[in-house]
Amino acid sequence: MSGIFEEVVSYDGANQFLLVVVTLAWLYMAGYLANTFAMLWGKWIPELTGMPVKPIDAGRLHSDGNRLLGDGKTWNGFIGGSMTAGLLTMLQHHLSVGRILAGDRPTVDLLAGVSEDAWFWVGGAYGAAFVLGCVLGFGTMTGDALGSFIKRRRGMKREGDVSSKAPLLDTLPFAILLYAFGLLFLPQALHGQTEFILPMLATLIATPIVHRLFNLAGYKLGLKSVPY
Repeated sequence: MSGIFEEVVSYDGANQFLLVVVTLAWLYMAGYLANTFAMLWGKWIPELTGMPVKPIDAGRLHSDGNRLLGDGKTWNGFIGGSMTAGLLTMLQHHLSVGRILAGDRPTVDLLAGVSEDAWFWVGGAYGAAFVLGCVLGFGTMTGDALGSFIKRRRGMKREGDVSSKAPLLDTLPFAILLYAFGLLFLPQALHGQTEFILPMLATLIATPIVHRLFNLAGYKLGLKSVPY
């Protein structure tokens, strides 16, 4: 592990651990937001423009008689969500370029410590940031599709625009796959440092709770029709 990586991921005590958790959230923010971007590309933009929507499962049924994924999982959202995550990562890099030290946490440069021999270094720093973000978005969208697949095998189908009530399956698969993609495919970046595993576990525990609180707030504000 390079000196920069070691400095950013190190912590000593509860306060620094919390700082590392927030740093982790900053590093993976584009991936966490990929689901929102997917809704933009898979639902809102097609409704506004008439763009055709392509379900990932193309209407195919599983042996249990239910759709593999359903109309809510589209190539529009999968690809659009992943690529928009790449664009957001470029913006994050632009806003934090050169912030590579422990004292710069939590908004460290997402390319801190990354050299030009990294596999995702394509078209310079901004190109590398875009590819890195797409990897995070792809992980999120893969996990989201996996969660949908499991829900349908359990008979938990979307009803119209309202998702079925399954808070763990709505949050954990995408978060787990997001981190897995970072650890597996981005070992040359901060995202792939194994020292982040403990903070990752902490955020996985907190994710369903935060998701529930946001949904409750949206329900109280009239932004959601159900509190989940």
